[in-house]
Amino acid sequence: MFDSGSPLPPCSFVIFGATGNLASVKLLPALYRLEEAGRLPAGLSLIAQGRRPFDDGAWRDQVRQVLAPRLRPDPAVLDRFLERFDYLQGDLAAPDTYTRLKDILARPRMGVCSNVVFYLAIKPGDFADVIRNLDACGLNKPRGLHRIVVEKPFGTDIESARTLNQLLHRHFEEEQVFRIDHYLGKETVQNLLVFRFANTLVENLWNRNYIDHVQITVAEAVGIGSRADYYDKAGALRDMVQNHLLQLLTLVAMEPPPALEADALRDEKVKVLRSIRPVPRRFVHAHAFRAQYAAGQAGGEPAVGYREEAGVGADSVTESYVAAKFYIDNWRWSGVPFYLRTGKRLQENLSMIAIRFRHPPQQLFRETPLAQLEPNWIVLSIQPEESMHMEIHAKQPGLGMDTRVLKLNACYRNPEEKPLDAYEALLLDVIEGDRTLFIRFDEVEWAWRVVDPILKHWAQEREFIHTYPAGSWGPGESQRLFDGEDTAWRNGV
Repeated sequence: MFDSGSPLPPCSFVIFGATGNLASVKLLPALYRLEEAGRLPAGLSLIAQGRRPFDDGAWRDQVRQVLAPRLRPDPAVLDRFLERFDYLQGDLAAPDTYTRLKDILARPRMGVCSNVVFYLAIKPGDFADVIRNLDACGLNKPRGLHRIVVEKPFGTDIESARTLNQLLHRHFEEEQVFRIDHYLGKETVQNLLVFRFANTLVENLWNRNYIDHVQITVAEAVGIGSRADYYDKAGALRDMVQNHLLQLLTLVAMEPPPALEADALRDEKVKVLRSIRPVPRRFVHAHAFRAQYAAGQAGGEPAVGYREEAGVGADSVTESYVAAKFYIDNWRWSGVPFYLRTGKRLQENLSMIAIRFRHPPQQLFRETPLAQLEPNWIVLSIQPEESMHMEIHAKQPGLGMDTRVLKLNACYRNPEEKPLDAYEALLLDVIEGDRTLFIRFDEVEWAWRVVDPILKHWAQEREFIHTYPAGSWGPGESQRLFDGEDTAWRNGV
């Protein structure tokens, strides 16, 4: 999680599904940027598994094509990066693939490895084949510590999540399992811990006595693109709320851990998830709202509706937008609503945590109703920029005692400091064996318990779904979730 300054151990890093979208868009660029920054250990070797019939040379050409439009790589750095690779062509279900992988690992070209990382950049339906074959070939036994990295979605509901976890635990120890959520690697998310627990000014106000409500927004301007095969079965609640947004909620609401260690941090996050008030099935409509984007304008260009996307059925009621309200029944947060919102084809890419404070107990400075007084806010922007934003009142210049809102902005990064991609941070943590920013199964299980009643209720409502125009901020009907009449979604920092 934090740079210790010590050299990283030698490691073999195996990417299953190296020719797929996740590896091309996220993993290979992140690994290259770490190479460029001099952060990869000298003893790191990379093994790329895929079904395409490449040899090592053809694979390296493929990596050049993948990286060129995204990064404009430095030729010398790229050559050094490509020299780390072996390519393994093979089917994930074929035992011979793992026998040949074992042979490659037995002769690492970059030095003797004390650990091996197996990264499952593959469809969840292929997880079982890889996990069982690694065990059958003896590759789950640590020569030091072998680790397996599992991407979301971790199951499709609580039952399938438990089944996947049982499969993992039959073949790997819990200490070897790294469940990755890339949102936890973002700088602003990590900075939230420092912001809260290193500043007594903030932490003293971080409770129900001062905070009116919390909004967590993850908005995407893009549609589902070519992901209909996955997305139309999952929907926004499974794809984003169960993992990314609930993880952000736990970091906002958790108590200070006794130490900044993996299990201590995760213990506090689980306490938050266990304290979320269950949503009774008959009250789902009062706590959650779903919708689907219709045709509209996105980036000044016409955009089709969700049902017109390739691979989506004309009668689909899969949600591309979710808004939900949760309460945390503990001493710190009793009565404070947490509003979560995510959607595709919204007006812009925006991820933020917005904390609205209560109104002062008495209005002294304006002859206006208290409800019209602008509240204080703290906004933590995750993207498109990483910053903290605070809004407070000050006197307007002049003879009167009218107030105006001052906006205080603080960027986390100095101009000369390059941003660190979330995957870069998490890949380094995997290599180091630091599990702090990875998810324990009880976090997964309790998060599914939170959303399962909503999923089951929506599964029975197959005839109608609200819509919103592509390029908008979503359906106005979601405003009904708010407890206060003066409350609305915040659509910008």
